[in-house]
Amino acid sequence: MSSYLEMLSFSPSGWAIPLLQGAWLTIQLALCTLPLGLALGLCLALGMNSGRPILGRFCTVFVTIFRGLPELLTIFIIYYGVQLLIKEVSASMGWPGFQVNGFFSGMLALGLVFGSFSSEVFLTAIQAVARGQSEAAYALGLSKLDRFRFVIAPQLWRIALPGLGNLWLVLLKETSLLSVISLSDLMRQTYLAVSNTKEPFFFYALACGIYLLFSITSGQVLNVMEKRANRFYGRT
Repeated sequence: MSSYLEMLSFSPSGWAIPLLQGAWLTIQLALCTLPLGLALGLCLALGMNSGRPILGRFCTVFVTIFRGLPELLTIFIIYYGVQLLIKEVSASMGWPGFQVNGFFSGMLALGLVFGSFSSEVFLTAIQAVARGQSEAAYALGLSKLDRFRFVIAPQLWRIALPGLGNLWLVLLKETSLLSVISLSDLMRQTYLAVSNTKEPFFFYALACGIYLLFSITSGQVLNVMEKRANRFYGRT
């Protein structure tokens, strides 16, 4: 027991600080990816529901590709593909090249995946909103943007929230895949701790506990958000 406490100490030889830094980076990555994925998913859903054949097909193909690719392969494609694209563009323009960090690449890759899956949630929610709501707003003289902001979006959010909450929990777990591009998240720091201490069961069990803590906390927050979104519904 004393040896485990020493390994989790805040001393230079302990792993408490690296693990906490990795956990914090995991949270930052998930929180930065979330708005990107939500915005992309909503835009894709609106495109698929727009009634414009070319735009609808483009959005459908985009969603199909990133839903079908393994997340790990998407991370590799974005990480190395973006680097190659920047290198080629910089060389053609005569600009000095620079390297995109793993955080941005990971955020972009997970954002594309999250957006592709969330688009189906948003699309289902859009179609679930009664058509008469939009027609009533139109009869009141609201513009198309105002109809969406004040009438459709609040109802859309309420319907989509449970599905988006599940995708958020999946996103938290998928951040562990970014350790393959040497991003110092929780999984990467756990792997380094295991390599140095030769205590795989202890540190992997600790990582499991931290991820479970993230999920439980997220679940409590999501429950509060769902209750608030539904506070005017179901009343007798």
